[in-house]
Amino acid sequence: MTESPAYHREETRILQGPVLVGVAPGQRAVVLDQAAALASAAMLPLVCAFVDVTVYPVDGTTGGQMAPIDPDGVDEDAELIPRSLQDAVSSQLQNKGIDWSLVPLAGEPAHALARHGAEIGASLIVVGAREQKLGSAIKELTGGSVARQLLHRQDRPVLVVPVDPRVPDEQ
Repeated sequence: MTESPAYHREETRILQGPVLVGVAPGQRAVVLDQAAALASAAMLPLVCAFVDVTVYPVDGTTGGQMAPIDPDGVDEDAELIPRSLQDAVSSQLQNKGIDWSLVPLAGEPAHALARHGAEIGASLIVVGAREQKLGSAIKELTGGSVARQLLHRQDRPVLVVPVDPRVPDEQ
């Protein structure tokens, strides 16, 4: 039997860019947990992105100026990322031992995540699957899921984390 050469983790890294994960208020914790575990295992930073669908990117970039879709409904004191989401992400990632950031994006979620993924050279994009609810089924029929749109709109790998698996007991 021949001895295999010793491989160093850093020399065999396949993933190079950060892990990009879509986050939203009320989202199941499993999505961020899985993204954080992947980023930690690959020794990559984690970029958490909140996409605000009530604003759009003025110049077409993710980090540029944003403008409200409805200028009459603007709350001047509103934060770019809801405080509750900032607190939830910070609390969930505080002891994970990874570098992470939280960024605001604007527009349609799949477009915004794909665009930002390309801009930062993300290794992959992580999103949660839709929950099994009537409202989600209607949204799926009318607009499709963010995951499905991502799969067809860009060339980065997409990890879809199941948030409400329904596996029959007999299987």
